[in-house]
Amino acid sequence: MEQTYAIELQNITKRFGSVVANDKVNMSLKKGEILSLLGENGCGKTTLMNMLSGIYYPDEGSIRVYGKDAVIRSPKDAYELGIGMVHQHFKLVDILTAAENIVLGLPGKQVLNIRQVAAEINELAKKYGFDIDPNRKIYDMSVSQKQTVEIVKMLYRGARILILDEPTAVLTPQEADRLFEVMKNMRDDGCSIILITHKLHEVLSVSDRVTILRKGKYIGTVETKDATVSSLTEMMVGEKVSLNIDRPEPVNPIKRLELKNVTCKDVDGITTLDHANLTIYGGEILGIAGIAGGGQKELLEAIAGLYPITEGSVDYYPEDESSKTSISGMDVTAIRKLGVRLAFVPEDRLGMGLVGSMNMTDNVMLRSYNDRKSGMLDGGFLDRKTPGKLAMEIKEQLDVVTPSISAPVRRMSGGNVQKVLVGREIAQSPKVLMVAYPTRGIDINSSYTIYRLLNEQKEKGVAVICVIEDLDVLLELCDRIAVLCAGQITGVVDGRMVTKEEVGVLMTKHEKGGVVNA
Repeated sequence: MEQTYAIELQNITKRFGSVVANDKVNMSLKKGEILSLLGENGCGKTTLMNMLSGIYYPDEGSIRVYGKDAVIRSPKDAYELGIGMVHQHFKLVDILTAAENIVLGLPGKQVLNIRQVAAEINELAKKYGFDIDPNRKIYDMSVSQKQTVEIVKMLYRGARILILDEPTAVLTPQEADRLFEVMKNMRDDGCSIILITHKLHEVLSVSDRVTILRKGKYIGTVETKDATVSSLTEMMVGEKVSLNIDRPEPVNPIKRLELKNVTCKDVDGITTLDHANLTIYGGEILGIAGIAGGGQKELLEAIAGLYPITEGSVDYYPEDESSKTSISGMDVTAIRKLGVRLAFVPEDRLGMGLVGSMNMTDNVMLRSYNDRKSGMLDGGFLDRKTPGKLAMEIKEQLDVVTPSISAPVRRMSGGNVQKVLVGREIAQSPKVLMVAYPTRGIDINSSYTIYRLLNEQKEKGVAVICVIEDLDVLLELCDRIAVLCAGQITGVVDGRMVTKEEVGVLMTKHEKGGVVNA
């Protein structure tokens, strides 16, 4: 029996100037299968999918959809061919309902029959196992509910080929399991799905086949049943990689930060962090777990002096518990003048962390130009030699893929931008290192490099506060884990004792809990 392919990519090549993002890539997606797409950062995964979804157009090669040659010059062409892509950052209008977002932009009558639309959405939800309220406003939804709206939006518009970009990045384990069940129902109904993820345990649990890219080239496709984490990693990297996350026991941990009843509110007066109490020790890695929007961002930014505290206090202990300095209500500059060495890797890489139009050297200089000792030369000129040397060290140590340290960082892939940001902050020799999603969008080899760097900081006595969405990593890497839900700390648990399911329960618990196993 002849195999039916939903997608066939033949010798696809895409260049950006002198950079070859995809080099004669051949890939196929069968009808009614889940295909995982793997590769290191900068290997061309996103570029390849952008050509399939109509954002880019290939310089060479051809695309066949259900056995017929196809020309995809825009997302509209992709929609007409039944191809839809769910991006990691959702494209929804917050003030509209789910149903209104799903039909937004579709041709139709001047008067919209929203009841009929809602009924059709409910029929789709019942068919595949979605949990969706068509009449609920987007701003009132959890991340998983918003993601459901995005997927249903594609199905409602006739998509039978779906590309899901890091779909579980901000989901609880329970929500991820529900999504996988829905994906399998869609596959059984004949839908074809391409899954982009860096979580190899997800690849092995939900996909039928795996396609690997390396440095823009097609390496191969394997049956998932014949693959292991080690074999897939070796295909991605080109050599054997140790996949063990070390977790040395804390040695003489000392109190470094103490939060007492810290409360934050946004510009509308809504409480984003609710009476948070937390003690953070030098020489340990404290993980922060929670659903996106649960207060993780506000917690880190309140400590860093970037988010106003309306109630409570943050105390910094420079040496031991006999001395403390209050940094409550201080901005970044005031905290630095006190001699408090805080380093912060924010969630928003190019919005808060780096300047996209600047190169690596200039972005490193942003952390040192105001320092009279290391930022200036005699005569008042900026020192570019020292940050240039550091930029080159970061490039080599973290294997940053860029034509040059003089190239604008916005031209890098998201994972390589993250490497630059993490490397720059660690190079500041901090006493407190706060990192938000340090390995989001980063391939597995680079992720383990960053885990190693975090452990090195821990062994130097640094207090490491780490927000990571992958609970498997949190449980392997962190000494303690503080769990947030709706702005409240619902528990602080021992990373060596707690289970993933227990953390997942605390992530959805809307009342404060005590300390569990910590």
